[in-house]
Amino acid sequence: MNQERKRRVLIVDDSALVRQVLHAILSRHPQLEVVGTANDPYDARERIKELNPDVLTLDVEMPRMDGLTFLGKLMKAHPMPAVMLSSLTAKGTTTALDALDLGAVDVIGKPAMNQAAGLEAMGAEIAETVYAASLARVHVHRAPSPAAHPVLAPLAERARAGRALIAIGSSTGGTEALRQIFEAIPENLPPIAVVQHMLPGFTGAFAERLDRSCRARVKVAEEGEVLKPGTVYLAPSEVHLTIERHSKGLVALLKAGDRVSRHLPSVDVLFQSVAETCGAHAMGVILTGMGEDGARGLLALRQKGARTLGQDEATCVVYGMPRSAWLRGAVEQQAPLPAIASHLVAWCGHES
Repeated sequence: MNQERKRRVLIVDDSALVRQVLHAILSRHPQLEVVGTANDPYDARERIKELNPDVLTLDVEMPRMDGLTFLGKLMKAHPMPAVMLSSLTAKGTTTALDALDLGAVDVIGKPAMNQAAGLEAMGAEIAETVYAASLARVHVHRAPSPAAHPVLAPLAERARAGRALIAIGSSTGGTEALRQIFEAIPENLPPIAVVQHMLPGFTGAFAERLDRSCRARVKVAEEGEVLKPGTVYLAPSEVHLTIERHSKGLVALLKAGDRVSRHLPSVDVLFQSVAETCGAHAMGVILTGMGEDGARGLLALRQKGARTLGQDEATCVVYGMPRSAWLRGAVEQQAPLPAIASHLVAWCGHES
């Protein structure tokens, strides 16, 4: 059996120290090979032509041309997987979301102080992020959202009864997938609970950005709040999101704890709680992402009678989580990303 070839990495950063540290970190990964470095986008452009890397790491703040400008040009001229390095600040958070909008596969939070030691401490996570990105399919153009669906009056009544719930899990490539789905759904679907793997501190800004572009309300879930129809609840950073039924209806509970399926929050934890709480009155959806988080929980949902849907391979940035769920028998049906909103509405129409 032929051994899988190593994925070729180009490091683009104006700091010689950061380039050195990233080179050491990535070279330790058995499936990565650093084939070169560049100190600014102009240098990077020539190195890409020369070295043909599978993935590049790209700093945001660089001389002569900033990383976002270069990323935008790159995705038009020579689309390829890119991982952005962004500072963990309010400005850095906005920049990170802009990078994802432009086509970056993922973002690494770069510590503001003592960068060398901070990056080394994150070494294993950085290497896995870059490796996952190297396997990604880069979609050059944002697919248009499907046509608006008519408002479905009966759904609001059903949702107020505290029975129906949609649960969604996603990771690498998920920010864009969620945007497409939520911009296409009407404002009166049952509550939607979401786990999207993101850097700590980025979820709030992501929710605000989605809320501005969607008809449904989008917010970060809060401890003990009653879930309302027409609202999307994103799991906050560093806690698990679970759903329980109380006298007032479905309630969000946030639970500190260890990582499950390598993640905190974990899609598996959300799905398993929804399986126990909502059973056949739930729909579970698993979207693009690396790894297996969500596969066991989606199977639990299906075994409880819930409908389950997986994003298909052709439209995933990384067909990891949906593939794992499909192989476990957890996915009832696969669908391309542009069709998922229609599936949600159709299920809600049946549920109502």
